[in-house]
Amino acid sequence: MKDILDCSLLAHNTFGIDARCRRFLEFETVDEARQVAGILAQSDMPFIIVGEGSNLLLTRDYEGIVVHSAICDKAMVMADACAESADDVFVSYGSGVTWDDVVAESVSNGWHGAENLSLIPGEVGASAVQNIGAYGAEAKDLIFDVEAVEIATGNVVRMFNADCQYAYRQSRFKHEWKNKYLITHVTYRFSRTFTPDLDYGNIRHSLEAKGIVTPTAEELRHTIIEIRQAKLPDPKVMGNAGSFFMNPVIGRDVYERLAAQYEGMPHYVVDNEHIKIPAGWMIEQCGWKGRSLGRAGVHDRQALVLVNRGGATGSEVVTLYEQIIKDVKAKFGIEIHPEVNVI
Repeated sequence: MKDILDCSLLAHNTFGIDARCRRFLEFETVDEARQVAGILAQSDMPFIIVGEGSNLLLTRDYEGIVVHSAICDKAMVMADACAESADDVFVSYGSGVTWDDVVAESVSNGWHGAENLSLIPGEVGASAVQNIGAYGAEAKDLIFDVEAVEIATGNVVRMFNADCQYAYRQSRFKHEWKNKYLITHVTYRFSRTFTPDLDYGNIRHSLEAKGIVTPTAEELRHTIIEIRQAKLPDPKVMGNAGSFFMNPVIGRDVYERLAAQYEGMPHYVVDNEHIKIPAGWMIEQCGWKGRSLGRAGVHDRQALVLVNRGGATGSEVVTLYEQIIKDVKAKFGIEIHPEVNVI
């Protein structure tokens, strides 16, 4: 177990902000997670739990404890009683495993369902907290159960998918369960049958441009990766946290009024009464794409991504995103919210 005082968090946030914390704890096993839970339960310092830091904006040094999982094991799980078909495959991953490694391995082994989630940054534990999603797929479509250590008691507990109350970028781990558990493992349910979902964004168009009508799982994964790399900056080159804002869901009546005003307004139907509007499109319509405030800016290829152009502080990013929120509200009457956790 790592236990470091006055620790730099530069390696634990993809925005590239060199903030520090008073104490850094990292566990590699369930037993170590129980030890960390005991430390947290007895400490009077605040604490936060981080993964890769790809969904984190640090605005200051953190006067508390930062906790990270380095559990990186994997196991096939026998869950025949819960299988919906003979095609189901259950695999448990440690919460510190890199998410895209899960996708790569699943595609390689013929375990399907995660292809559209390729190249999303972060770790397995964060997938269960954030309900990561992209291109019409979400982690909740795959998560079977979550194993965690309860911080107050040190007990190992198990939550099933329905217990977590997953919704768009939401779970109970972000609300009433926040800082109550240390996630140690997540079990995913994959399928041996490949059923590609090509109807979100420009997936189908990108495949057809390569002469592919019916893709293999590998072809779909590689296409998703190419799409993401074409419009999203590499955080190792330019600090960022991926999609900074959530796409707002509005009433159909609000959408119809706006669609009459803005011809060709992109949208995705959620249900009969609700429509999802791309936040990036609204930000671009407000003229923010490619612009900067100080050393923080909006990426020139994807307006949903805020970037550190070099040496930006967390406060500079806050100033930028608050102005963007104001401008979108003024133009469209819609309030957008950060997807990123601001500390």
